[in-house]
Amino acid sequence: MPRIRNFTCTENFLMVKVLLIIGSGSFLGGVSRYLASRYIQNALLSAFPYGTLFVNIFGSFLIGLFFGLSERGNLGNDEWRLFLTVGFCGGFTTFSTFSGENLALIRDGSFYSFALYSGLSVFLGLLAAFGGNAIIKLL
Repeated sequence: MPRIRNFTCTENFLMVKVLLIIGSGSFLGGVSRYLASRYIQNALLSAFPYGTLFVNIFGSFLIGLFFGLSERGNLGNDEWRLFLTVGFCGGFTTFSTFSGENLALIRDGSFYSFALYSGLSVFLGLLAAFGGNAIIKLL
């Protein structure tokens, strides 16, 4: 029978510290997502999910920037990388909301909006991530 490894007190403390770093970034990202998405959606007064589209594209751009900075060693330490990428960007981007909104568009028979929203989200999100990363590499 395999033995279960016992973690030391130091390892447990470090894991809790990492989880708190990621959790605090996720909290700030989630609140930022809600506020930005709501502001944009209310400003445009449309059934098309512009707010979620914006935060997904902008979040993809940010994660590209953060990964670029991390690759150059300009992001600080691993804790900052986790806070910004896993925490903040993970809380800020809204793929689950994206999926739910697409389901609603399909359910409502809005196939053109579904195709446009899905296509723009994926294409522009990838383009923004590459763009953010490219900007850092050019600097």
